Amino acid sequence: MPALPGGTSIYRRSKSIANDGSKGDVRGKSARKPSERLALLAERDFRVFFIGYSTSLFGSAMSPIAINFALLDRGVSTSGLGYVLAANVIPQVLFMVGGGVLADRLGRRKVMLASDVGRMAVMATSAGLLFAGSPVWIFVVLAALRGTGEALFNPALGGLRAEIAARERLPDANALLGVAQSAARVVGPALAGTLIVALSSATVVAFDAATYGVSVIALSMLRVQPASRSPVTAWRDLAAGWKAFRAHTWIWLTTVQWSLLNLFTYAPYLLLGPVLARDYLGGARVWGIVIGVQASGSVLMGLLMIGRRSARPLLVSACGTIAVPLPVLMLALHEPAAAVAAAAFVAGAGLTLSGTLWSTAMQQRVPPEMLARISGLNMTGAFALGSFGLALVGPAAAAFGMMNVLGFAAAYGLISGVAVACLPVIWAVRNEDAATAAA
Repeated sequence: MPALPGGTSIYRRSKSIANDGSKGDVRGKSARKPSERLALLAERDFRVFFIGYSTSLFGSAMSPIAINFALLDRGVSTSGLGYVLAANVIPQVLFMVGGGVLADRLGRRKVMLASDVGRMAVMATSAGLLFAGSPVWIFVVLAALRGTGEALFNPALGGLRAEIAARERLPDANALLGVAQSAARVVGPALAGTLIVALSSATVVAFDAATYGVSVIALSMLRVQPASRSPVTAWRDLAAGWKAFRAHTWIWLTTVQWSLLNLFTYAPYLLLGPVLARDYLGGARVWGIVIGVQASGSVLMGLLMIGRRSARPLLVSACGTIAVPLPVLMLALHEPAAAVAAAAFVAGAGLTLSGTLWSTAMQQRVPPEMLARISGLNMTGAFALGSFGLALVGPAAAAFGMMNVLGFAAAYGLISGVAVACLPVIWAVRNEDAATAAA
């Protein structure tokens, strides 16, 4: 399930996963050798995309920290920074469903290419304006344009996976791309903090623009079938996607869960974390390390998940969300950087555990031709409230105090995670491979 941009995001699917031969793999243990788990990288299209996407992720993990601290150093208020963050998310809420429909109708690769070209131009412009010292409202506009590109790219990514990886390898594709996302967040933020001090924030953002160019080249090299023209209108495609989305109670239920979690827990973490880092943790470099440590937890969990399956994926996924509010709790208690980083490591592992297993459940139940649409609906719902939360956290912190806002955020995250894990509909969803082996 997706978290707000700036944190960890995972969203993918396909209709059914064939049994990979691990007949006893109903408790999550894999009989495959480590080398076999990475066999997906031998497939040309997946390997090419993996290289380009990983490079782009690396740049994208660096630029938010550079922009945030550049604006803070200019005296931009917490509310002003919240407007910039919200401007990146709100277009995704508005346009992601339409992006999913376009991707299913026009072709996932074509839509992703257009998105990356546009975002490359936006980040190059942002770098130039940071060098020039432009006012904050310009960065609100640029963040909105970048968010529009995200709205096109992310739903298409959910469907492209089924085109560049064999069906039986889709869970491993989820895990490997999740590892790439997390690894970028390990190295990117820590390096960004160092480069901000040694060079400038604008240089870091310019590097992000260059990495989008690498992704454009990789997408251009993919050998995928062009999309077949849909015989019905876009509105009918959207209606069919909405019907499929509603048909699975657990899909819309977990979407609502993440919408509220992003609003009450993750938005305060993304916005108030850098502020408290500046106030008492040690500044941009320390906050970059905290984010990198969180990503390290995701990398470790992602590597452990490759080749493994869970008999009850949604139950384990829901348990993973309980770890998300732990770093928020540490900030609320005004704990030192080491404690915040340790909690962030556990949160990163929980996010990857949750997202990878949730994705596997989706792959086993959603028709391949609807992947981008379901992705768009899921991410729109998950981001909807959290995007507005980014704009509201600043005023709420001014009215009630940052520590009180973070304390509520941590409490809500813990209680909601436990509550969802106890729901019968979550327990009822079983891994189809496990069910086949048991039969």
